[in-house]
Amino acid sequence: MVPGTARMYEILKQWLLKLVKVPAQPLDPMGDATSVRMFRASPGYLRYLTVGWLALQLIPTGLTLAGLVAASMALVAHEPHASTKMVLIIVSPLLVLAYLIQATFSYVCMRLSFEMRWYKVTDRSLRIRWGIMTVHEMTVTFANIQNITITQGPLERLFGISDVRVQTAGGGDGGKHRNTSEGRNGDLHAGVFRGVDDPEVIRDLITQHLRRLRDAGLGDPDELSDTKEALAPVSGFGDSRETVEALCAFRNEARALRQAAEAALAARRRG
Repeated sequence: MVPGTARMYEILKQWLLKLVKVPAQPLDPMGDATSVRMFRASPGYLRYLTVGWLALQLIPTGLTLAGLVAASMALVAHEPHASTKMVLIIVSPLLVLAYLIQATFSYVCMRLSFEMRWYKVTDRSLRIRWGIMTVHEMTVTFANIQNITITQGPLERLFGISDVRVQTAGGGDGGKHRNTSEGRNGDLHAGVFRGVDDPEVIRDLITQHLRRLRDAGLGDPDELSDTKEALAPVSGFGDSRETVEALCAFRNEARALRQAAEAALAARRRG
């Protein structure tokens, strides 16, 4: 943006954010605070959105406006009544002004939808937030993730961006609806990192956390060994593997209950 345009955009941005009361960036999802990684949509995604905005402005809206102005000018040239000419002379600039206001407002909203898109990942969960007029926020615990896919269409490939889709338990569409995190198909079982330029980094990070959590589950030899060493000096426990496994099962059950409670709380907040 040129300096003057950038300044005007910042003024409109602050006004609109204050008007619709868009909150600040989302809180960190549950997990170790030191493990938080934040990702944002790529600048290529902004270019992708801008092309769509220009197509909408220049083709249907622009042609409609041009047709109305041309019709008004033709009537002015052929209509003998001065009052009709005056009305059309006034209406034509108003149409142009309305178009410019609409184009400016829609551009600011489009750019804000890019800037207000947040992706946060910890060692135990992820959080996605998007939207301006209606703010959506989705939290996914890694215990519920079943599949991670990267998708890239021809136009996205041109702009160097991709989508990372995280499928959770209960979402059995096999990755067919990659935009469902935006609420378009009513699927509450998928979260999408839209328009990122580092999809492999996001996928590998989530996969790494998933592997670590699953390796730490019941039956892991290292964890059982560590637990046994911790309990061996305590009178009454001895070297009983059954005791160790029972304690691990109790721990896993408590963890599952906590994750279910957190998921229910997140669902209530989204509702």
